[in-house]
Amino acid sequence: VLVEKGVMGNALVFIGLAEMVGYLALAETLQGSGREAGDFGVGLEYLEGKSEEEIKKVKYQEIMNGRLAMLAFGGIVTQSVFYDVGFPYF
Repeated sequence: VLVEKGVMGNALVFIGLAEMVGYLALAETLQGSGREAGDFGVGLEYLEGKSEEEIKKVKYQEIMNGRLAMLAFGGIVTQSVFYDVGFPYF
């Protein structure tokens, strides 16, 4: 669809910007800033007032949720390719 509309350049720009922000955060981490990997400073208000054990549990749950989402997306893509039917399948 993007190719037909001629907006692949826009997609390239937005993805490139996201990659640059990610690289800047990675470079900051590698220089010893003390920043944890993947910590973009978003959603920290949900961790306020929680114990260290609760924070550890929330981080674990986020990782597992992300992994489950990646598996689900992989299943959607695989099913779309095998049966030549686009998502949302109806």
